[in-house]
Amino acid sequence: MKLTFVSPFPFKARVAPPQEPPCRWRCAIYNKTSKPFTKGARAPTRLSKRWIEYHGSRNWEGLLDPLDDVLRGEIIRYGSFVEAAYQSFDFDPSSPTYAACSYAKSMMLERCSTVHGCGYRVTKNLHATSSIPLPRWIERMPRWMQVQSSWIGYVAVCNDKEEISRLGRRDIVIALRGTATCLEWLENLRATLTHCSGDNIPTEQNDEPMVEAGVLSLYTSGTNTCPSLQQLLRHEVLKILKLYKDEPLSLTITGHSLGASLAVIAAYDIKTTINHSPHLSVISFGGPRVGNQSFRHHLEQQGVKVLRIVNSDDLITKVPGFFVEDHDGVIHEQNARVARLTKWIQKRVKDSRQVYANIGHELRLSSRDSLQLNSINVATCHDLKTYLDLVNGFVSSTCPFKAGARRMLKKATNIPTTK
Repeated sequence: MKLTFVSPFPFKARVAPPQEPPCRWRCAIYNKTSKPFTKGARAPTRLSKRWIEYHGSRNWEGLLDPLDDVLRGEIIRYGSFVEAAYQSFDFDPSSPTYAACSYAKSMMLERCSTVHGCGYRVTKNLHATSSIPLPRWIERMPRWMQVQSSWIGYVAVCNDKEEISRLGRRDIVIALRGTATCLEWLENLRATLTHCSGDNIPTEQNDEPMVEAGVLSLYTSGTNTCPSLQQLLRHEVLKILKLYKDEPLSLTITGHSLGASLAVIAAYDIKTTINHSPHLSVISFGGPRVGNQSFRHHLEQQGVKVLRIVNSDDLITKVPGFFVEDHDGVIHEQNARVARLTKWIQKRVKDSRQVYANIGHELRLSSRDSLQLNSINVATCHDLKTYLDLVNGFVSSTCPFKAGARRMLKKATNIPTTK
């Protein structure tokens, strides 16, 4: 029995790309995020045969604990695309190009050290727009407080023949950065759940997919001169699918922090508006909660695979709202009185539209296992480079970090390391 539902994002165009034939390739694991991609490195052949498995076709079963080396390489590779989004963003509030991309589209990836020579080409710049109304007196404030639309990432397509052969298919990447501008921070504070359509209508039903209001606003809002992120992505993905309709394709959306939340909403939108879209996976880093349990169920029914990289010391991954449900929404307490109390709390909190669900499969890490951090604080625990360092060194839950790396650190610094 096939379960279908009406999309909350009206869209008429439909694309039907062909099924992906098997293909032989070689893969190089990219372990040093500070260096550019290199060709001709050692290439495990199992990635070409199992790339769809490494992108979640079996929900990463048996690949996360211990962490499979090929999956480790894929996670770091996509994290490097997000790093490129940060490197390309103009953070200087005094600059006339503040909140824009610092490089031309044709040269952006070549100018970023983390993805130089990666074999991908940027096809579209992406912008996010806040819907928060600005008062008239804001015109007298600094320009950085007035920026309503800002560059938030890009779409890139693999166009190098050797890289396509290595990957086993032509890959489409959507990379999204985290919060940077004043209005984006304000949108993050709008943490109540709203319907995916954007209609903030009270309902008694618990089966309505709902997402965070501020993130949805950044995804769906636009201006007369700047289309919404939703419109930009729909148009670009549809164009790419038509262009490469005779090839095996994959679509990977990756993001950090706010970008991780937008990645999940974008995946939902694409799957509900484009029929027969290619295998779609999300690799998110340090993402806050973004939707309720019903939203999670709809996402799973659409076949979207989400790998959520979580630092247990990162407070951002524990917000917004409340999390008072388990994986199946079933209460397991043996004490009936406690169970009734928990149900009562669940109902009251749900009525306040603040109950979120964790979405996707988690790779849980901890800053306390990092060899690169001298101190642990909110900023460093949430930093993307911390996440990539943790992924690079993680082995398993019973052996969180590579023992060899600890021995090398001790020898280099002559400082005793603790267990």
